[in-house]
Amino acid sequence: MKFRGLLAAVVVMAALGGAVWWSEKKEKADAAKPPADATPKILNIPEDQFKQIQLVEKSGTTTEVSKADGKWQIVQPKPLAADESSVTSLVSSLASLSSDRLIEEKPSDYSAYGFTSPSERITITRKDGKAQTLLIGDDTPTGSDAYAKVDGDPRVFTIASYVKTSLDKTSKDLRDKRLLTFNSDKLTRVYLTAKGGPIEFGKNNQNEWQILKPRPLRADGLQVDELVRKLKDAKMDTSGSDEDAKKAIAGFSTGTRVAAAAVTDATGTQQIEVRKDKDKNYYAKSSVVEGLYKVTSDLGDGLDKGLDDFRNKKLFDFGWNDPNKLEIRNGTAQATYQKSGEKWMSGAKQMDAPSIQALVDKLRDLTSTKFLESGNGPAIFEATVTSNDGKRTEKVSIWKQGTTCLARREGETTVYELDAKAVDDLQKAAGEVKEFQPPKSGKK
Repeated sequence: MKFRGLLAAVVVMAALGGAVWWSEKKEKADAAKPPADATPKILNIPEDQFKQIQLVEKSGTTTEVSKADGKWQIVQPKPLAADESSVTSLVSSLASLSSDRLIEEKPSDYSAYGFTSPSERITITRKDGKAQTLLIGDDTPTGSDAYAKVDGDPRVFTIASYVKTSLDKTSKDLRDKRLLTFNSDKLTRVYLTAKGGPIEFGKNNQNEWQILKPRPLRADGLQVDELVRKLKDAKMDTSGSDEDAKKAIAGFSTGTRVAAAAVTDATGTQQIEVRKDKDKNYYAKSSVVEGLYKVTSDLGDGLDKGLDDFRNKKLFDFGWNDPNKLEIRNGTAQATYQKSGEKWMSGAKQMDAPSIQALVDKLRDLTSTKFLESGNGPAIFEATVTSNDGKRTEKVSIWKQGTTCLARREGETTVYELDAKAVDDLQKAAGEVKEFQPPKSGKK
């Protein structure tokens, strides 16, 4: 009896073990299967295998892009530079194209879905020469989807309307829309002719923008950088019709010139001219691409500037690099402050750092309200600031002409008109610099 009981237990344990094994095997198999509600893939092509894409609309308009030497180029309807990000986005949409749902496995009538004359035919050629053609048919009755199939595959799917839109591209959408293609990091010269006459910008030994023409002047680097950005971002508007293209030609031809600009980098010089018509529309012509194009008012307004817009209005250039040394003459009082490590010293005396910082801030913020060509007078305040580890020394003298405060940088002819209150605040900060006082120890 005991033997029978033991045998029965072995049988039960074997059955249980088999059940557990089968259950685990089934779970693994089920996990490997796609979910029951997963939408079937229409295309599954590795992005790095795309060699060529041809897009043919129902009208017959054909756009073809091809990859050579790692870069995409438009080859139809005519050779054009392609916008890498736009083509890459198209490739990404096609590479792993999923359906919304499978409509029919083997329909008897493809014309019912619009495949007799598809709205778009997209042929993808891989690096190995193999090709697949995607057909986009009619929209579904609700308009939220469109029918799609791969040529040679009998199945009919639907894709979302936004997916269809992402695939509906022409050369206008895929072309490089930049009017200038220079490298901002490699610029050596920038030229602008707008208000008042031509201006030339270049970089000094400290890699800072300077005005070279009409005469050497300090430049506001932020304003020159903004000009460069406007030129870099200048793009043609390709969304218009053929009629809009004709308007661009007429608008440029009859328009008033707003500005002409040029940039020089390691590859050479590129030029652009912007004009404005009577309706305040802006049009541009570039040396980089053929044609005349409508452009944004942001570009037109950004180039419509004169010399004073680019001049540096700050009296000191040390910027956010704290000085190493200050030499101050405030009326009859004179003082020299030298930085030693983290401490400010005046001779053997340690100075109060916050009061020195207040003076430095006032010097840093000293800004001209107007540029004058001449003027002079006895100085009421002088400051010599040494910064950049002793490599930069700047001296500014300030005097009064009636109630107006004027200043000049040493070595320059330009006279800077200053806000009188800013000068009062500067003199006050200079007068309030004091010696360092160690904290008093508490008494019990």
